[in-house]
Amino acid sequence: MPQWLVPTSHDTASGPARKRRTLAMAATLVAFLAYLDYAYFNVSLGLMYILPVVIAATVCDRLEVMGVAVLCAALRHLFLPPLSLHEGALRFLLAFAAYLGGGLMVVEIARNRRLAEAHADELETATKLRNEAQEHLRQLAESSPAAIFTTDERGALLSYNRAAIDMFGVEEGMKRGEVPNAGDFLPVLRDALKLETRASGFRTAAQCTGRRENGEPFIAQVWFSIYESAAGQRLAAIAVDSSEDVREREERNLRHILDNNRIIAGAVSHEIRNVCGAISMVYSNLQRDRARYGGLEGAEDFRALGSLVEGLSKIASSDLQARVKRTITPVPLREVLDDIRVVVEPPWIEADGEVHWSVPLEVPPVFVDPFGLTQAILNLAQNSLRAVQNTPQKELRIEVTAQGRQVAIAVSDSGPGIKNPTHLFEPFQQASEQTGLGLYVSRALLRSFGGDLKYEPQDGRCRFVAYLLTTNEMSAGQNSAVVEGVRRTASTALPLGESN
Repeated sequence: MPQWLVPTSHDTASGPARKRRTLAMAATLVAFLAYLDYAYFNVSLGLMYILPVVIAATVCDRLEVMGVAVLCAALRHLFLPPLSLHEGALRFLLAFAAYLGGGLMVVEIARNRRLAEAHADELETATKLRNEAQEHLRQLAESSPAAIFTTDERGALLSYNRAAIDMFGVEEGMKRGEVPNAGDFLPVLRDALKLETRASGFRTAAQCTGRRENGEPFIAQVWFSIYESAAGQRLAAIAVDSSEDVREREERNLRHILDNNRIIAGAVSHEIRNVCGAISMVYSNLQRDRARYGGLEGAEDFRALGSLVEGLSKIASSDLQARVKRTITPVPLREVLDDIRVVVEPPWIEADGEVHWSVPLEVPPVFVDPFGLTQAILNLAQNSLRAVQNTPQKELRIEVTAQGRQVAIAVSDSGPGIKNPTHLFEPFQQASEQTGLGLYVSRALLRSFGGDLKYEPQDGRCRFVAYLLTTNEMSAGQNSAVVEGVRRTASTALPLGESN
């Protein structure tokens, strides 16, 4: 069958009911013309037969139009005066060609019309979807707490959301019709626009200091990209005011530095106290036997030595305990462990080691300061990494188990173990590779919020276990009592010199 006779999907797009009505109309018209041709035999109505063909062509495909054209040409030939065979055949073919040509022209017109309607529907649908998408993006940008804006090659704002106006503090200037320049508030963007970018564009992130319209400084985290458009170079950026986060982080770091300093100062005071005790004993012996040495009591140097011993004793016994009033509340342990994992794993991966985690799906909340727990676990992981440097297998295991009112975090490694753990938690150990304060400070931090750190070797492996208090399986009264106890514990440091 020739390709031009094959109906397309658009040719049969009309509904069946409409097609039946149209064909019925064409058939009625054919019958009416045939009746007139029969009744008035001497009057030719051949030209009128093209009407039913045209009507049928509006709902039929090419093959069906050919059938209608054959029918109309045959009826026209039937009711005309008889001619010779050759003349009759030629007349039939000419009529058929005329009817078929008219019908096919209408078929194409109808097909093109349906295509145009379908295309118009697609354009309408696409326009509606695009408008909806633009509205969603506008609402998303407008309701975002982050500043979202675009600029031209000079840095002048082209589009922006409400957060950008609030971040830059330019609402009054905008009301006066002034166009703000993003580079005046975020200098990093002004410098970036001066760079020569490739055709593929440039994108990066930066943390920088910005200034509002009134001169107030702020810390901003900025993600931006530079691209080429038909109108020239453009910059698109998302900026977040992180001043509060930076301030809280720095205050938290300062607080923990002060806590660690107090713990270290307590360890130093403990060592000074031991030395001072020995000096005091020698001074007492000299006082008791002053007659033997003759005239020591009246000597200026001897009295000065007594004053120094007394002053050193006061320094050694001074209260260096960290009386910091802070509220310790239960926190989700899994979230803290996820943050710890981000810090602990990279050094082990770089050293071709393996870190295995065993954390239950359900872990009860624990009383802990997340930063202090992170520091303690990180110290244990770093000690383990140093211990396995010369071993064929570098492995660290961190296992979490719930034990009644406690949660235990066991940290073990595949190293050779500790030969003499007797003085493990004492400060300033001479055998330590570092300062000898890591384990002392780690345990002090855990004890500061009601926990503890113990050395519990297992199967020849070096294994430390951090115990944390939890509210699991407690009544409301017990829970309140534990909270109050932890708060009292957190308000004071360990007694100076405690090592076991």
